[in-house]
Amino acid sequence: MTTTVAAEVPPLRVERLTLAQGLARATDGARPFAALSYGAGSDSSWVSGVAARVLLDSEPVVDLWHAGEAVQSGTTGVVRWRTDGHWLLGVVDLDESALGEDLSTLSYRAYRNVFEAMKLAGCPHLLRIWNYLPRINADGGGMERYRQFNVGRQQAFLEAGQATFEGAPAACALGVHEGALCVRFLAGRMPPVPVENPRQVSAYHYPADYGPRSPTFSRAALAALGGGQVALFISGTASIVGHRTVHAGDVHAQLAETLVNLRSVIEAANQRTSAQFSLERSDVVVYVRHPADAPAIRAQLVQALGARSRFMQHAVFLEADICRSDLLVEIEAHATEAGALGD
Repeated sequence: MTTTVAAEVPPLRVERLTLAQGLARATDGARPFAALSYGAGSDSSWVSGVAARVLLDSEPVVDLWHAGEAVQSGTTGVVRWRTDGHWLLGVVDLDESALGEDLSTLSYRAYRNVFEAMKLAGCPHLLRIWNYLPRINADGGGMERYRQFNVGRQQAFLEAGQATFEGAPAACALGVHEGALCVRFLAGRMPPVPVENPRQVSAYHYPADYGPRSPTFSRAALAALGGGQVALFISGTASIVGHRTVHAGDVHAQLAETLVNLRSVIEAANQRTSAQFSLERSDVVVYVRHPADAPAIRAQLVQALGARSRFMQHAVFLEADICRSDLLVEIEAHATEAGALGD
């Protein structure tokens, strides 16, 4: 395999801990570049959280991102960000009720400001995005709110000249029960290598049945992190084959199909890099629509992946609505392995 050799890249590293362990790092004087928490918000300037309910009596977790030493913080429009000059992590929180704007307008504003922040920081390439919006499946005045969100998001991508179709970043979009429109993003100086799932139609090529603007994301993305490490960011993945939901109403069958899709996209990613990834060695977030399903979902995952796998040891289960009302479970993942990207 021939490899793409990047210019000297300040290494970016991510580790998953409980939120309590992560916050303790700051008191020890070893504050990381930035952090994304799952299951709790935070008032800290370097931690941004998603306050979805943690299931199965688990603790909130946090992904700590470690980057270069010279970290700057700032604000661009509605975006709060931190950068070391090569990597950029940013946060948007927009309260619809306070601003009195519809969701398509808010998502457009959020992403327009995201791209402005990226330009100012000199980090022009989106690698991974996390989107959380209240009442994702509800009617937004003649159009489902998720579809409204997609209209504003795609318009901002197009106007900014960002990769809107082939080359789009990895992403997820989940529904929270209350709170603001939340966007968290990771950007860098080098573009990601997009990965699609051969079992699925690319989301940006969905037919118009799914709304006037298609979702703007790739099924996964590979990124060189420096230090001889490659990251695989897997977008929120569910029980979709082609472009259709399968196994409606059957959470066990949906989960089994989701695992097939995850393994399929990992296999596709492994063909683009000398790094070799596996589902068992991934850090995941499992989003569950109905909390009563969580114990059975965990038991099925243990049977499929093993209780001692990294997947199960680091998994966090959150209550969230999925972007389609007939989907009951969704899993996102990330992993890092030694290697290099292919051409």
